[in-house]
Amino acid sequence: MSDSKIKMLGIDIGGGSGRGLIGSFDGEKMSIEEICRFENKPIYKGEALVWDAPMLRREIENATRLASSMGAQSVGIDTWGVDYGLVDKKGELVCDPYSNRDLRTRNIGEYFSQFMPLSRLYEITGIQYLEFNTVLQLAAEKKFTPERLEKTDKILFLPDLFGYFLSGEQVSEYTVASTGAIVDAHTRDFSPEILSALGISKDKFAPIVDPGQIIGKVKPEFASDMKLISVPSHDTASAVFATPADSDDFIYISSGTWSLMGCELKAPLICAEGEKRNYTNEGGACGTIRYLKNHVGLWLVQECRRAWKAEGKNVTYDSMTEAALNAKPFVSFIDVNDPVFMPPGDMPARIAEYCRKTGQPVPESIGEIIRTIFDSLALCYRYTVEDIACLTGKKPNSINIVGGGSKDPLLSQITADVCGLPVVAGPSEATTLGNLLVQAMAHGLISGISEARELVRKSFPVKTYLPRGNKSDYDAYLDKYLRLINRK
Repeated sequence: MSDSKIKMLGIDIGGGSGRGLIGSFDGEKMSIEEICRFENKPIYKGEALVWDAPMLRREIENATRLASSMGAQSVGIDTWGVDYGLVDKKGELVCDPYSNRDLRTRNIGEYFSQFMPLSRLYEITGIQYLEFNTVLQLAAEKKFTPERLEKTDKILFLPDLFGYFLSGEQVSEYTVASTGAIVDAHTRDFSPEILSALGISKDKFAPIVDPGQIIGKVKPEFASDMKLISVPSHDTASAVFATPADSDDFIYISSGTWSLMGCELKAPLICAEGEKRNYTNEGGACGTIRYLKNHVGLWLVQECRRAWKAEGKNVTYDSMTEAALNAKPFVSFIDVNDPVFMPPGDMPARIAEYCRKTGQPVPESIGEIIRTIFDSLALCYRYTVEDIACLTGKKPNSINIVGGGSKDPLLSQITADVCGLPVVAGPSEATTLGNLLVQAMAHGLISGISEARELVRKSFPVKTYLPRGNKSDYDAYLDKYLRLINRK
C-alpha cells in the first residue's frame, strides 16, 4: 500500500436515500465522513412512476462542490441497476427516467418474446428474468413510446447519466450495464443479437468501460480540480467489492432496499438449472462475476415506516426492531418477491391482506408485521444459500451481510439461526466503501481486490452472529415457506 494521503468523494444513491461520503486514505487505513444525505423516492407524473432526476442532479452537484472545497481529488457515483435516462443530441433528458417499479413493464416479457425467446436472452446474458430489466424497459419504450427513442442520442444508465452531467463524458460502466440483460456475459459488451431484437442501434449506447478508469475532469463550475472515476457503479458491485471476506467460500447479502444474495465467481455460470431457479450473472470489479439472486429486501420495512409515519406514528428503525423482538416468531410468512409488494403504498395493509388470503394469522401490530418480514427474509435467505451450494458446488462457510441491513441485529441473528451459518454483519457503508476503494485503485494506492478487503477488515469493525441451535429446528418453517412460494 502507498503511504500517500488522498481524499475522495463517494456518492451512493439508493431507492430510499442518497448520501455523499468523503473517504480519506492514509496508507494504512480508510476513514469516511458523511458530508450530505438526502431522501430519494420515485414520484408520479401523471400515471408514470419516475425518478426526480433534477433533484438528484442538484444534490450530486452540491455534494461535489462541497467535497471539492474539502480537498477531494476525485468522485465516483453508484446507484441501483437497470434504470436509465434518454439523452438527446443537446445533452438534455428526453423525459424523466422511469422507475423500475412503474407498471409499464407488467407482462412485457410476452411482447419481447415475439422477437427473441426468453431462454435465448438468458443464454446470452445469464441475467435472471425480472420484468423491469433494462431490456424489457426498452421493449416497453418501443411498444408504448417509440417517439422518445427516436429523439434519443444516448441511453445512459443512471450513474453514467449523473456522471455525464458532472463531466460531459458519456460512458457505460460495465457493472451497471451488466444488470440489464443487454450485455453478453462472455464478451462483456452490448449484445448485437439482443439489440437487433429490440430494434435499437448500438450507437445509442456509450462505450463500456471497466471500474477503475479515469473518465475525465469534473466541470469547473462544480470543482476546481477533481477527476470522475468509473467505480463499480451498480451499488451491489461496490458493496461486494468491500465485503470483508478472507476466503472465497462466502455468501454475501447486500442488504438495503433490495437483498442481493450470492457468491463471487471467476466466470459466468449459465445453465438450464440456473435459468429455472432465476439466478443471475452480473459483472463485478476486477473481472469477477456476481452470481446472485435478487430478492426484495428492506423496501418492505421502508414502506411500512412511511405508512406508519403518514398516520402520525413516531417510528424509527430501532423502535421497529425492538417491537419485532418482542413479537412471537415464525407465525406468518409472506413471499417477499410477490409483485403485490413492488409498488409504493400502504405496505402494512398489503402484508395483512396477503396473510389473510393465504389462510395465515394476520399480523396487526408494528412488531408482528416487522417480525413477519424478518422471518420471511431469513427463510428466503436459507433456500437461496442451499440453491447456490447446489448450483455452484461451493460449500459456503459464512454469510457476510453488508449495507444498511447489516445494522439490524435481529435480522442478522435470525438469518444465522435459520441458515445455520455464522453471519458477519458490516460494514454498513460497504457500497460507498467499494466506490472509494476502486477510486483508490485508480489513484494507484492499492493494488486489487484482496488488498482492498484487507483494508476494510483493518479499518471497520464488524459483528459476528453465531447460530443458536440447529438449522434443522427451522426445517418445518422452511417447508411452509417453500410451499407458500410454490417451490414445493
